[in-house]
Amino acid sequence: MAEVITVFDAPALAHAAAERFVNLANAAITMRGRFTVALSGGSTPQAMHTVIAQRFAQSVDWSRVHVFWGDERCVPPDHPDSNYGMARDTLLKFISIPEANIHRMHGEYDPSRAAEEYNEMLIAFFGGAPHLDLVFLGMGDDGHTASLFPHTTALYEPADRYCVANQVAKLNAWRVTLTASAINAANNV
Repeated sequence: MAEVITVFDAPALAHAAAERFVNLANAAITMRGRFTVALSGGSTPQAMHTVIAQRFAQSVDWSRVHVFWGDERCVPPDHPDSNYGMARDTLLKFISIPEANIHRMHGEYDPSRAAEEYNEMLIAFFGGAPHLDLVFLGMGDDGHTASLFPHTTALYEPADRYCVANQVAKLNAWRVTLTASAINAANNV
């Protein structure tokens, strides 16, 4: 049964999420020697990143943490809409994580190429199907999570695809996203 944590405001949510992140990281490092996490974009993770950077930066052995992404907009990393850029500016530049442990999606590439390269990187890193320790997700007003939008083809990808390009017609944009099978295989979501 999943643990339900109730909080009463956005700052409490950010702090609870940051504590959960740190606790899961330290437990995974103790048990397996590393922690793998997929970050997402949006205001909720941004607030969590800030709490981790300000209160917990020294609480994790960042050399044993590998950061991935749940999705990315098809923009360069310095673009204001980049999920990687937001994580870099709110978390990554404040912690001592090796550059080699940051596995970003290349939103500046052709979407199909970016997705295929990320899919291959995940398989190589995990030695097969990815099993992340934590996938941190938000949810949009329309019910989308990562870049799995209602009525888009990414929802119907086969189980052996872990990252795909997804055209989101209502936004007239492409996204690169983990698939439902990759998200559901995580130890914690």
